[in-house]
Amino acid sequence: MNHLIDITLSEQQREGTQAILQQWLVAVGDKVKADDPIAELETDKVTMEVCAPKAGVIKELLIATGDAVTPDAVLGRLDTHQTEADIGIPRKRDAQQPPCARHLVGPAVRRLLRQHNLDIGLIDGSGRDGRVTRNDVLSYLQNTPADTKPEKPSPATNPGSTPSHRVEHTSMRRHIAKHMVESLLHTSPHVTSVFEMDMTNVIEHRRWHKKEFLEQGVNLTFTAYFLAAAALAIKAVPEVNARFHEDALEIFDTVNIGVGTALDDQGLVVPVITQVQQKNLLQIAEALQTQTNKAREGKLVAADMKNGTFTLSNHGVSGSLLASPIVINQPQVAILGIGKLEKRAVVVETPHRESIEIRPRCYVTLTIDHRALDGFQANKFLSIFVNTLECWGQ
Repeated sequence: MNHLIDITLSEQQREGTQAILQQWLVAVGDKVKADDPIAELETDKVTMEVCAPKAGVIKELLIATGDAVTPDAVLGRLDTHQTEADIGIPRKRDAQQPPCARHLVGPAVRRLLRQHNLDIGLIDGSGRDGRVTRNDVLSYLQNTPADTKPEKPSPATNPGSTPSHRVEHTSMRRHIAKHMVESLLHTSPHVTSVFEMDMTNVIEHRRWHKKEFLEQGVNLTFTAYFLAAAALAIKAVPEVNARFHEDALEIFDTVNIGVGTALDDQGLVVPVITQVQQKNLLQIAEALQTQTNKAREGKLVAADMKNGTFTLSNHGVSGSLLASPIVINQPQVAILGIGKLEKRAVVVETPHRESIEIRPRCYVTLTIDHRALDGFQANKFLSIFVNTLECWGQ
């Protein structure tokens, strides 16, 4: 009886862009249990692990590190002619194989190591074959005094040269660079409209309702308001929520908004909040919290970033007042940008007088694909978006 089964991608991992095999976490002959991580893939959007479909012994590894992995690819084969008790017994490795898997770590672990400048050799691994897990790193950070953590040595330089060091591009960074160049230079002419927005009413509404949302386990952020207002503006200007074709403009009936989420210096991912037009503020905030948490913990899968029809870039959270143009996330036709919230002196008009007041304000931009949209539609969208937020709760 044949006990060999193919190691393939899951249904979720088959969705989205082409993946690259970043590293194998096992070798031929290794014994694994069901759902043990055995390989790591990287796309332009997310890094993900492939897990063993069943318990068994790794018989073949058919894809090499750095090779492209198609959705229907067979990565390797697993011999399941083993009992669970047998699998629990470590295999004796030969002299040419590494003594443990402690350096074969997942994306969340690598991100923590880079963020905190840590040497993995100082961290005890609790995973299979001594593999260091995310919880191992967090435990190390919690239990090790800051002044005893090692610092990375300064890179060596050639005599007489300008001091520098090289940081190799990740697959994600290379794909982002290619995507940005294609969007801006080779696909669509970018045009940006700029409005200014008063956030007084939104801030007041959030102040009164933030505790109420927290009691339900949801953090109410300004971004949730932006998503809600964008959905209303799209209802009035549906052409913004579209895809350009040479013979037609494909306008989507559902509003799926991607939210640009920075992963420190590792790149940018865009998890999608689906069906925003059908959600209330609480539901939007809850979905946003789920997706952004997954992004920051390295748990996004390709399906989380699929089927976006519009994108929001809240670049103001990192201090930017204005960004133009924000590159359109192809094949969409528009992207909304929100700048830093700050207090400004503004002229306030009433029926009887004008006065100068201090108000919380920010710049709002809409960058459009000028093949699909014109300035009139961009300005109409921004007018409705801004008015919705300035009159929130009234």
